[in-house]
Amino acid sequence: MQYDKKFLTCKHINNLKPTKMTTKSNKPPFWYWLIAVIALIWNGLGVDGYLGQAYNTERYRSAYTQEQLDLAASMPSWVTGAFAIAVFGAIIGVIALFLRKKWATMFFGISLIAVMAQMGFTLIKGYSDHIGMTISIIVFAIFLFWFSRHSAFKGWIV
Repeated sequence: MQYDKKFLTCKHINNLKPTKMTTKSNKPPFWYWLIAVIALIWNGLGVDGYLGQAYNTERYRSAYTQEQLDLAASMPSWVTGAFAIAVFGAIIGVIALFLRKKWATMFFGISLIAVMAQMGFTLIKGYSDHIGMTISIIVFAIFLFWFSRHSAFKGWIV
């Protein structure tokens, strides 16, 4: 039996394209999953906060002073809409991280834009009672957008 030497050379083996199957080289590290879990908790709290504000629940009202509640009620509707887009966009992004899908980046990008609109309005108006939380929200949104892009670059999400 004769073999075609052309197919046995390293040159041809090196030209093979990798498949999209999970291999050891693009399997996410442990800390990828840790970040995804932390992001799920963080954004889950964001969704809870939005729903509490939107439905004006007793738990929501008991967490703030009357002055803070009046301030939240007087926000323009587009700010409340940005809040909704920010938290639900981020939750969808987190789900995409768990599914290892590239569209996580798109949803984290949408969420980041909404966060910047909402928090930008808050900062411009001078509502700085919770400046630490405001900055944390902005930083976390930027981080999740960066992390999803980095994960796509590394091949952890496809």
